[in-house]
Amino acid sequence: MAESRIERHFALAERGTTVRTEVLAGGTTFLTMGYIIVVNPAILGAAGMPVAAVAAATCLAAGLASILMGLTANVPLALAPGMGLNAYFAFTVVQGMGVPWPVALGCVFLSGIAFLLLTFAGIRQLIIAAIPPQLFAAVAGGIGLFIGLIGLKNAGIIVTSPATSVTLGDLHAPGAALALFGLVLTAGLAAWKIRGAILIGIAATTLAGWATGQVSFKPEPYDLTAIGQVAFHLDLAGVFGLSGSHGLGLFEILFVFLFVDLFDNVGTLVGVTRRAGLIDEQGRIPRLNRILFTDAVASIAGSLAGTSTVTSYVESAAGVQAGGRTGLTAVVTGILFLLAMFVAPWAQLVPLAATAPALVLVGGLMMAPLADVDWDDAEIAIPAFLTVAMIPFTFSIANGLAFGITAYALIRLIRGKITAGDWLLLVLAGLFVIRFAWLAAG
Repeated sequence: MAESRIERHFALAERGTTVRTEVLAGGTTFLTMGYIIVVNPAILGAAGMPVAAVAAATCLAAGLASILMGLTANVPLALAPGMGLNAYFAFTVVQGMGVPWPVALGCVFLSGIAFLLLTFAGIRQLIIAAIPPQLFAAVAGGIGLFIGLIGLKNAGIIVTSPATSVTLGDLHAPGAALALFGLVLTAGLAAWKIRGAILIGIAATTLAGWATGQVSFKPEPYDLTAIGQVAFHLDLAGVFGLSGSHGLGLFEILFVFLFVDLFDNVGTLVGVTRRAGLIDEQGRIPRLNRILFTDAVASIAGSLAGTSTVTSYVESAAGVQAGGRTGLTAVVTGILFLLAMFVAPWAQLVPLAATAPALVLVGGLMMAPLADVDWDDAEIAIPAFLTVAMIPFTFSIANGLAFGITAYALIRLIRGKITAGDWLLLVLAGLFVIRFAWLAAG
C-alpha cells in the first residue's frame, strides 16, 4: 500500500522508472555530492565558523532542501550549500571585507528573500523563457564539460600548470591510478547497461582505495548538538550597518549572491531536467514555479541553519544518469544527508578518486544535447559555443550563460532581428555587460 502511494505521488510508471531505480539514483547523487559534507565546513571554517557545527548545518540544509524539492516539484534535483559561493562567503566577504560571519549569514538570508520576491513576481520565470531553447542545449553540454573537468581534476588526471593553465597529471600517482581503475570499471558496467553502474563503480573504487591504503581517516570530535553554535546566529541588524563602513559592501555582497545563484541554478535546472527528459516539446520545464520557490526557500533555510547559499547541484546529473526521473531520487538523497548528520566526519571514507570517475562518465554522456544546436547558423552557433566553452573554462555556469546570452542578443541586434518581445533579453545582456565591466574595474 505504501509503495503504491509512493508510485502515485511521484508518477513512477508515467516516467518509466521504479522505486528501486530511484533509490539507486538517490544514493548515486548523494555519493557524488557527499564531498560537500567535508569541504563546506573546511571552507567556512576559514571564516571563523565552528567546523563541526557547519558540518551538521550542511547536512541539515542539504537534506531538508533536497526532500522539499522532491516532494513539491517531483524532479531529481538535489540541493546543498554551493561551491564557489561558500568560498566567496569565507574569503571575500568575511576575510577580505572584514564582515563578521553572522552578518554574512544575514546577507545570505536577504538574498534568499530577494529570490523569493523575484519568483513571486515571475521575474525568474521570465528569464528562463527569454533564453532560446538551443542555448539550453549548450548549457547542458557545457555542464557536461564542467562536471568532467571537476572529475578529472579531483582524480589528479588533470592538474594546474603555470605554462599552459592545465596539463596531464602523474598517472602513476595512487589517486590518479585509482580513478582510472574506477573509470574503466564504471564505463564498462555502463556500456553493458548494468543498473546502478555508477553506484557500483563508486563502491568498488572505494574498496580498492581502502585495500591499497589510500583512504586516510582522522575523525575530529563531533557532536550533533554542535549545530547550535551556528543555527539562527545570523545578524540581520548588522547587515544594514555595512553601508557605513564598507561603502558599496552590502550591495556588492547581495549582488554576487543573487547573480551567481540565479544563473547557476537556471543552468543546472535546465541541464539536469533536459538530461532526465522532463522538458516538454515547447522547451518548457514542468512545475517550474515549484522548483524556483523551493530553491529560494532553501537559501533562506540554509542561512537559518548556519551555512552559505544553498543551491541546486550539478552532480544531480549523476543520479539522472543512474536512472533517476522523479523527485523520489531527491528525497532519497535528502534522507541520506539527514542520516549523515550523525556521522558527518565519516564522509571522508569515500575518497575523491572514487567519485571522480562518476563525474567524468556523466560529463561525457551529457554532451548529447549539443546535437540539437544548429552549428551551421552563426546566430546560434557562436553563442552556443561561448556558453559551452566558458562554463568549464571559468568554472562557472553563470559566466557561461552570461557570455552566451550576451552574444546572442548582440548578434540579433546587429542583424536587425530584435523585436519588442526581446526586451528582457536586452536587459539581461546589458546587466551582464555592466557586471563584467564592474569585475574588470575591481
